[in-house]
Amino acid sequence: MSQNCSLNELNPGQSAVVEELKTRGSIRRRLLDIGLVKDTKVECVGRSPAGDPAAFLIRGAVIAIRSEDLKDIVVRI
Repeated sequence: MSQNCSLNELNPGQSAVVEELKTRGSIRRRLLDIGLVKDTKVECVGRSPAGDPAAFLIRGAVIAIRSEDLKDIVVRI
């Protein structure tokens, strides 16, 4: 059974599928430009020692995203 949560809740090694972006403005455009759209598979590949930012494998590229922005990305585990 799947559940929805924030992308910020994924731990390294976990994968999820994007459900919704609740972001606004330029960060929303940036996330859409890197391919973070509904039904895109994402995998958390690591976090910095301080925990922010986190790195995600998105459409073959590893992208670092700040926790502040991750909280507004809804995913399905």
